[in-house]
Amino acid sequence: MKSAAIIGTGLIGTSIGLGLRATGWRVVGWDVDGETLTAALQRGGLSERATSEAEAWKGPHDLVILACPPGAAEAIVARGEIPWLTIDACGAKSAIVSASRLDRFVGSHPMAGREVSGPAAATSSLFSGATWVVATDNADPSDLGAVETVVEELGARPVRMTAADHDAAVAAISHLPQLLAASLVGLAGDHPEAMNLAAGSFRDLTRVAGSDPALWIDVLAANRTHVLASLREMQSRLAVAAALLEADDTAGLAKELHTSREVRRSLTARATAVQIALADRPGELAKVGAALSAAQADVRDIQLRHAPYGGGGVLTISVRPGDAVALTDAILDVGLVLAE
Repeated sequence: MKSAAIIGTGLIGTSIGLGLRATGWRVVGWDVDGETLTAALQRGGLSERATSEAEAWKGPHDLVILACPPGAAEAIVARGEIPWLTIDACGAKSAIVSASRLDRFVGSHPMAGREVSGPAAATSSLFSGATWVVATDNADPSDLGAVETVVEELGARPVRMTAADHDAAVAAISHLPQLLAASLVGLAGDHPEAMNLAAGSFRDLTRVAGSDPALWIDVLAANRTHVLASLREMQSRLAVAAALLEADDTAGLAKELHTSREVRRSLTARATAVQIALADRPGELAKVGAALSAAQADVRDIQLRHAPYGGGGVLTISVRPGDAVALTDAILDVGLVLAE
């Protein structure tokens, strides 16, 4: 039986534990927060709990995972005490790979998460289909291969990058969006009448604003240089939009919007939306589950829009285009109604 130690048993650590245990690993865990550690054990993400960080990784282990905040992970690798192959799961890579004095360390970052935190929100499927960055800096080729094998066991797709390239990329596609979401919510919060009108697009844009601020402070600080560069670039782009509006340059605005639409389309897997009108009665979502099971559809996205004054709503399920007909038939078979 393979053995792993996980330091930090929040959402990511517990989800990794659940995934490893599902494939037959023994998982020992430790967290500075005793309640979080207990919750991870109860959730099933751990085989057993350690009484200290050192006891958790004393092994022997096939892998040690540092799923703690960036500052804590950096301090651990800087001590150079862990003899086993070790990875981290932090959102910034340059500082930690530079600080490491471990003989066998591979920086990594699963590009998956949720806007809620803690072991109660953990799931073994969190990394299914997700990209998992594996940093090549100072890593032995055999260790890189071993880490990639584990990543694939967890259902993710490993991608090799340098730490610097990773940090520049996530500043643009993860860290900047976090700050933008917070700013959008703050702006809307100053206008209560606007919040009453907020619908799906606003919720999608600001979903990550519900994330734990304490976790993000560490990540933003660890990637400060790249985040600042992305913020300044965004300021420049917003200034261009403002200038086009001031000049009443509708052609220029149309060009900007067209370009962004084409880039966005290139990022999204092709999907077909199936819309279901849900009645305000028990059992509607259970019917949806039965239909999905019967159709065996490849689901790409799910969104529920509640009726504004209570009473049901519209559930939109985006699936692989080839699965839309089967899902539509299954929806009708279970007695649900398609939205017009």
